[in-house]
Amino acid sequence: MPRGTLVSTKGAVGASFSQPPMEHAWCGEAKYPALLFKQQLAASVEKVYGLLRDSLKKDLIPVISQCIKAPKRTRSFSGSAKQPSSSEQSSTNWHAMIKIMTENMNILREKRVPPSLIRHLFTQTFAFINVHLFNSLLLRRECCSMSNGMYMREGIMQLAQWFRATGTMYAGSSWEELQHIRQAVEFLVYQRKPKATLDEIMRKLCPDLSVQQLYRISTMFWDEKYQTKTVSPEVMSMLRTLMMQATTDESCTESGNSFLLEDNTTIPFSIDDVSTSTSDVDVMNVQPPALLRNLSSFYFLKPLRKRHASLSTPDRSAKE
Repeated sequence: MPRGTLVSTKGAVGASFSQPPMEHAWCGEAKYPALLFKQQLAASVEKVYGLLRDSLKKDLIPVISQCIKAPKRTRSFSGSAKQPSSSEQSSTNWHAMIKIMTENMNILREKRVPPSLIRHLFTQTFAFINVHLFNSLLLRRECCSMSNGMYMREGIMQLAQWFRATGTMYAGSSWEELQHIRQAVEFLVYQRKPKATLDEIMRKLCPDLSVQQLYRISTMFWDEKYQTKTVSPEVMSMLRTLMMQATTDESCTESGNSFLLEDNTTIPFSIDDVSTSTSDVDVMNVQPPALLRNLSSFYFLKPLRKRHASLSTPDRSAKE
């Protein structure tokens, strides 16, 4: 008996079970192809999203590496070409990062990518920038200076301007993803570190940094310009004690003992989130890609108006 048919071949049973209306007869069977299509669509969207995210990260890595440490000052000699100043070089490095993000943002908006996907993409991109800058800062003592903190603070301010200009519709909560590097930089440029209490540092200055991260940046700090000291010996001793307690705590995991951050590579959305956030798009004049435009197999991709016009145009040879 074919699937979906509820009418029995025997008369007695057929009298007891009548055939349901046509609009309900195949509902149980139709959901399986729809479910399969939804799963395939979700896998495709997730794959494309991952490729876009990884491509953007790949473009940003060389630029981020130039933004970790302030460029060295160059001396100009008489008769030699004029060298760019340190501030000009630092502005160029951070501007290159912003240029890459702006170009990618414009392409995504031009291709009518749903705003929810764009928000997720740049939120994860800012989180990647936060991880890369913060880990590099804590691994390189030459970057944990007062002057380098000032240099990085200027660059982070440029990112803040980009975020405000883009708006939350497309940038989402990207700015909040920079909390670790922002607080670490504020610690470097804070001139009252020797007089600050542990409570002031942990609650006001760096509320999102762990004890291990605070201890690491406190021991790595140095100031060649103003000769500012790091936190007081009392604060350093309390940080060391807290670290020992965290190490002996049975509930403390191995990842909790590390001062380094980990990049989150999970897919932060579901296909239902994407479908509910998409807007209606008029596809009448949307041009297909050039590679597919002249292939007869993809004739259906041509704008509807052109297709209708070609179908309605009378055949001259037939008239002749």
